[in-house]
Amino acid sequence: MMLDYAEKRDFVRMEMDCPARFRISGQPQLATGIVRNLSSSGLLLEFDQELATGTELALEILPGKSITPPFAAILSVIRSSPMEHANFSIACAIERILGEKDTGPDFP
Repeated sequence: MMLDYAEKRDFVRMEMDCPARFRISGQPQLATGIVRNLSSSGLLLEFDQELATGTELALEILPGKSITPPFAAILSVIRSSPMEHANFSIACAIERILGEKDTGPDFP
């Protein structure tokens, strides 16, 4: 029996529609986007600007329910692709997942 490509992945890509806030490395301002999917090694972020390949981001996903812990990570942009409605689809590799001790009140 042949497996289709999606089933060959080591970990399933979880589809989601979750707001996130992030800071581009070296910049003081916070930005917001929507995480569209998440896997063990990366995520897809929808954002209103193109980001250059290699850009480093500190990102935090704050779930809507208190039973789910927040997710914080350092990401690296793999590619930015324009979307039909003027936003960009930003594919990111997870460089490091951060624990609570790695983040503070000013994170990201």
